[in-house]
Amino acid sequence: MASAVSVTDLRKTYTGGKGPTVEALKGVNLTVAEGDFFALLGPNGAGKTTIISVLTSLITKTSGTVEVFGTSIDTDPSLTKTHIGLVPQEFNFNIFEKVENIIVNQAGYYGIPRGQALKDAEPILKDLGLWEKRHTPSQQLSGGMKRRLMIARALIHHPKLLILDEPTAGVDVELRRSMWTFLRKMNEEGTTIILTTHYLEEAEQLARNVAIINKGQILVNEPMQGFLERHDNKKLEDIYLEVIGVGEAE
Repeated sequence: MASAVSVTDLRKTYTGGKGPTVEALKGVNLTVAEGDFFALLGPNGAGKTTIISVLTSLITKTSGTVEVFGTSIDTDPSLTKTHIGLVPQEFNFNIFEKVENIIVNQAGYYGIPRGQALKDAEPILKDLGLWEKRHTPSQQLSGGMKRRLMIARALIHHPKLLILDEPTAGVDVELRRSMWTFLRKMNEEGTTIILTTHYLEEAEQLARNVAIINKGQILVNEPMQGFLERHDNKKLEDIYLEVIGVGEAE
């Protein structure tokens, strides 16, 4: 099976300023198959966001190779960006803009004409329960609706890879479950998904493969079902705490 993401010996060291040098990634090797639903887990500061930031060219790696659908982020970063839809942890849209405009403006960054973007936005907004709010300024949305708006914006250019960084943080159980249904549907239709989450039940329910990172190093990288079976089918949360060490969990 082809790889959606291939990471080899990825290293990232933060230097400069008066603070200490921080080795955020220490030779990470990671492969995500095309069509996979992949959970990337770890405590805060473990390196998850750094990996995502390198993949999306938000930060520059120190060394190593990274390919997205067979294309190097070094040789053709513009092409690799078109393959990726990113849903970051923090809300980063204009709160005074209307929902529909946020989606359409995002499409413009990928050269999608406004008329086509409006057409494409309709099914996405309907699937995410935002269609009736399309003319509403985003600041008037609930927290859960803002989360869904972030996903809609990430999907408007039809990426082959969707990266979700804590997509259900702060939303209620009912909404979280409805988002699970939506993400399963996206994955079944062919979108590769990488998920980071502190809701380990979420990862256990959704992901087919799992990697656990701590202190910049991959500790676990295997199929979810086999990982659980290898640990006597205990809950993922309990196994996770054993892997990273309870005292380091956040």
